[in-house]
Formats: sequence, C-alpha cells, structure tokens
Amino acid sequence: MRYEGKLYRPPSEADSYILQATIGCSWNACTYCDMYRDKKFRVRDLRATLEDIDMAGVRYGGRVRKVFVADGDALEMEMDHWEPILEDLSDALGPLKRVSCYATARNVAGKTDAELARLVERGLTRLYIGPESGDDLTLKRIAKGSTHAEHVEAARRAKAAGMEISVIALLGAAGVERSEEHARATAELVTGMDPEFFAALTLTVVPGTPIATLQSRGQFELPDQPTLLRELRTMVRDARPTDAMFRTNHASNYLPLAGRLPRDGERLAGIIDAALDGKVPLRPERSRGL
Repeated sequence: MRYEGKLYRPPSEADSYILQATIGCSWNACTYCDMYRDKKFRVRDLRATLEDIDMAGVRYGGRVRKVFVADGDALEMEMDHWEPILEDLSDALGPLKRVSCYATARNVAGKTDAELARLVERGLTRLYIGPESGDDLTLKRIAKGSTHAEHVEAARRAKAAGMEISVIALLGAAGVERSEEHARATAELVTGMDPEFFAALTLTVVPGTPIATLQSRGQFELPDQPTLLRELRTMVRDARPTDAMFRTNHASNYLPLAGRLPRDGERLAGIIDAALDGKVPLRPERSRGL
C-alpha cells in the first residue's frame, strides 16, 4: 500500500487494514503531540485513495474484517470523499466488522446529524476521540480546541447516529499543578461522554513540542510515577459510563490494566493501590514507548 510518513493507529486496530485517506491532522495544535508536526494537513486525491482500496481488495479481499482510516482526524473529510470511500471499501473487501477513524469534537460538530447517520449506514461505526482531559483549564493549556461540554455534545451526537465511541485520556496532561483536578474532571467527562471504550495513555514530553518548551522554562512539570498512578486510580474509581471496556494497553503506560467500568472500578483501583505499595511491578522505562 502507498503511505506517506509515519502511521499511527489505536492498539485495538493492530489487525486492521490502514487506509491513509488524509495526511496529517487538521487541528495539529495540541501542545504535547508531535505525531503530525512534519505534515501539512490535506485530503488525499480521491482517485488515489480509491486505487489503494482496489489494490487492498486484490491483495487482502476476503481476509480483512476491520479498516482504520488515517491520518490524525480523518472525520474532517467532506461527505463527497467519505461516501465513495466507504462504498468502495465494502465492494473491494467484502463484509467488514467495522470501519473506524480518529476524530475530534470539532470534526463531529462539522457534520450534520443526517451526515453522521449516513456515515454509519455506509459502515463508519467507531470514532476514537482523545479529549485527554475533562478539566477545561487543562484543555485550554494543551490547546485541545474544544471544551468539556463540547466533547460531551460531540459524543452524544455521534452515539445518537449509531457510532461507537472510544475515549482517550492522557495521564500527566495537567502537570503537577492540576493533577487532581485533571483526574476528577476526566472521570466526569468519561461519565458524560458515556463511551463503549475508554483508554488511558501516559504523557511523554517529546523534544520540539510546545510542552517541552514549557518544561524547559520551568512552566510545566510532569508528575512522577505515583502521582500518575493516583490520577489513573481516580479515573477508574470515579468514572461512571453505562458499560465501557477499559484498557491501559498502550506502550506509554506503566501499569497495564483491563476491565469494564464502572463494574470493575474498585478492583482496578485495588490493583493500582498494590502498585503504589510496590506489590505489583511496573513497566520499566526502557520498555515504554509512544
């Protein structure tokens, strides 16, 4: 397949065919993120994207069940791209379990209810949305581009259209200063967004990003391991979605966890307490990654 630059996808899309229909991220302003800083956002030529789908059909037809549409927030594409792409995926690859993509609250706001419903009808059934925090001050500081309330509304509209939502939180995003507020508000946001899936990642300060500049000036301090674990404990203990699969299986995390929230919240909090007491081993730094 023809790809431009580095590709990123959620851990749960490890066995998916990745279709790069957009290049980069339409927002690309989050202070902690360097994933797409070397790319200028654009939507790929539709003909080229459809050619890639046809090539995938020849190579993988009948063996692909999931498709992840890249890059950073492919939901930004207009319907005159989405609709032929989804139709061609079905024609070339056969019945699919799902098609998914990264999205932002701004992307969802840019689609009408009817457009979201049409996307679901044609096969786009899961959105990965990373608010990172539910704390409005933290959201402003990391330049997320949307508020707590706007993320809740985006999730409501996407779910009303029939989409599954996977919410991503970022441990450490608020620094030391607002760690507790970040954790509590993120638990509230997960409750409000009511996703089917919830994942937590851990912030890595990447050289060259705005947050790295703030750190070098003493204006941002990354929480230590115990503080990060306490953030995680608050999130799993206090979040009350209807029924969400929760995981910390991303390589950035110190403590891999899995369970359902809110059912397993207390059990997961107990594992975190054991880790804080040194009774459960943490992933060593050398084994962590982005």
